[in-house]
Amino acid sequence: MPSIHATASRGSRSARLGLRTTPEQETILRRAAAVSHKSLTEFVLESACLAAEQTLLDQRLFIVSDGQATALLELLDRPAEENSGLQDLFTKPAPWNT
Repeated sequence: MPSIHATASRGSRSARLGLRTTPEQETILRRAAAVSHKSLTEFVLESACLAAEQTLLDQRLFIVSDGQATALLELLDRPAEENSGLQDLFTKPAPWNT
């Protein structure tokens, strides 16, 4: 399914949004739009839609049967099992710290 920011053409826009920024916020938005080779409107709209879509994706509701919900809760209630691979991973320094 294409995302909203990718499907809205410039000609199809009819709704209007307004916002106020600090001078610093306006400067950084204009700079980012310029380096992205986009108008300020295109940059802000695309960035806002990406953030909105991610927020909505993070809030998805999953409907499951009672049996599935019970099985999940049972898995979550189990004591943690030993995982030597995971323990080994955590004993090594993170790649960004080396």
